[in-house]
Amino acid sequence: MAVRTILHYPEPLLKKVSAPVSEFDAALKQLAQDMAETMYDAPGVGLAAPQVGELTRLIVIDCSGKDNPADLIVAVNPEIVEKEGESYEEEGCLSVPEYYAPVKRFERVTMNYQDLDGNPQRRQAEGLLAVAIQHEIDHLQGILFVDHLSPLKRSIFRKKYQKLMQQRDEA
Repeated sequence: MAVRTILHYPEPLLKKVSAPVSEFDAALKQLAQDMAETMYDAPGVGLAAPQVGELTRLIVIDCSGKDNPADLIVAVNPEIVEKEGESYEEEGCLSVPEYYAPVKRFERVTMNYQDLDGNPQRRQAEGLLAVAIQHEIDHLQGILFVDHLSPLKRSIFRKKYQKLMQQRDEA
């Protein structure tokens, strides 16, 4: 296992669409392990393969919190097949460090996916897990959470984020 480098906005690779997984092999399992270790190390509640430079449809999520036992979800080729309700929660992203903004999402989702052996799975989610699933699947489509902001808020984000990164580099 290895902690991988997380790519940061405005890295162009983060805007690309990921390819479906067709080979359920040792390399996929290793990538999933590395992603989980990277997510926990960051720390975060989710990570998509493009965030570590791999354009493949793989996500890892664990919304259990540090005081609870781990509940790692590894989803290959995930897709949302049912959605309902509305949620408007503040989100952050490991690829957009130190920036948070409210994003409109579905309150409940059902995700179809495959496990690391290629077996079909289904998971229903609500609350934070539903938000995390939508957020990570967006990454597979080349969409960042800031892309959901209004044009005005996106413009403000770009200016604010540039300042944040300059301050971070100077520190």
